[in-house]
Amino acid sequence: MTATAEEWPLWEVFIRGQHGMSHRHVGSLHAADEDAAMNNARDVYTRRGEGVSIWVVESRHITASSPDAKGPMYEPADSKVYRHPTFFDIPDDVGAM
Repeated sequence: MTATAEEWPLWEVFIRGQHGMSHRHVGSLHAADEDAAMNNARDVYTRRGEGVSIWVVESRHITASSPDAKGPMYEPADSKVYRHPTFFDIPDDVGAM
């Protein structure tokens, strides 16, 4: 029996643009396997040749923080002020950063 599109896993698609250094999430799609996901991502998300690299990741392999856990997740960073750029003095001859 062949799997239907509703049974295919969900894949998250990330594209690196021609002038970018990092991949960015552009959308999701259903596909039977990674090869089909890659081909479908190419066809759907890079029709105008804007991408130079594609990543497809099966959604079930992504672990994400919960918006409800925002406080406990990020509060420890607040106690480390040296990580904030305002902690450092920037010489005037550096210019805008």
